[in-house]
Amino acid sequence: MTWGKHIAIAGFGATAIAFGPARMGFGLFLPELRQAFRLSTSLAGAIASAGLLAFLLALPLTAWMVRRANPKLPVIAGTLSASIGFLAVATATGPLQLLAGILFASTSAGLCWAPFNDAAERFVSHRSQASILAVIASGTSVGIVLSALLSFGVTYEVFSWRYAWGGFSVAALFIALAAMFEMPKPSQHDDAEAEIGFPHLVSRQAAPLYLAALAFGATNAIYFSFAADRVVTAGGLPGLREGAAAAVLFLSYGAFGIIGTLTGRAEAKIGMGWLLRVVFAAASLSLVLIAFAPQSWGSVILSSGLQGAALMAASSIFSLWSLRLFPGNGTTGFVAALVGLAAGSVLGPAIAGLLEKPVGPHGMFLAASIPVLLLVFWPKTLVTSKDLP
Repeated sequence: MTWGKHIAIAGFGATAIAFGPARMGFGLFLPELRQAFRLSTSLAGAIASAGLLAFLLALPLTAWMVRRANPKLPVIAGTLSASIGFLAVATATGPLQLLAGILFASTSAGLCWAPFNDAAERFVSHRSQASILAVIASGTSVGIVLSALLSFGVTYEVFSWRYAWGGFSVAALFIALAAMFEMPKPSQHDDAEAEIGFPHLVSRQAAPLYLAALAFGATNAIYFSFAADRVVTAGGLPGLREGAAAAVLFLSYGAFGIIGTLTGRAEAKIGMGWLLRVVFAAASLSLVLIAFAPQSWGSVILSSGLQGAALMAASSIFSLWSLRLFPGNGTTGFVAALVGLAAGSVLGPAIAGLLEKPVGPHGMFLAASIPVLLLVFWPKTLVTSKDLP
């Protein structure tokens, strides 16, 4: 087995746990958590925001750890943090312990993904990097699918939400062990990632990456924040319990996200610029569908599927794009892109929340589709394959 396969296995597992239950679990299980801890909407929102802040703060820490040690260290730290956080949620007796658990779990998302850019650059051939990074990014899909299936079990009272979070904790611990044994440790002279200057990070060449990450982060976060609520408040899906509509949406989201494993092949055939256009068009159409037909099984599944596939493809594209823009600085460059993505995640829902009252949910989702749609028809903002080495 080559190092590429080892890295793909460790990365797939790490992103599955960090961007599945660690990133999505609070929203997916919010109905049960709200009831168990008598959470108000404002308190639930504060806990969700605190989790996003933990994710943001972990990003520069990740870059520092890779430069000072190696890519293996933040991945192990992140998966262990997720395990501790899940266990804290599973055993929580009040909102304060719940908050602590969400903070530990959310931190893992900032620690577990970016280091694989550096690992891929050091140990994987240039020809295979796109495919390996696509496999790693699409681990998120499996994490979301498994979380959604457990959410179904909780909704239909097969088992308690506490057992689900306990299972997440055990899984994260196993993935930490896998990362410990599967990820290579660089030799002594290769341990530190090269320093990268701030001017290089904010260069004109890097601006399209940040713009694309910001726009996609905003619209994707709007979808995550409001799509399930849009379906439920519109009456839910015919034949299902009210709470199960969210699980259907996330299940489709994750299942279609497996398409993201093909990103490397697609990029090789049509180039990064055209692939980004397809991805942004899919994300825009997803928002339009949920705006017009939130009670249709076909529309909801297609909408969430398009959004899931777009997320997985965009994630692997941003990873590969930053690796090519910042050679020798795989983690730091990707962290910069993820900061743009996270900034969009903060701004998007806040702006959408302000729009919802005057224009309604229908108008809000249509407005949210505009940023990524503009990027489809504004080619100067998008990189083309000839712009990259």
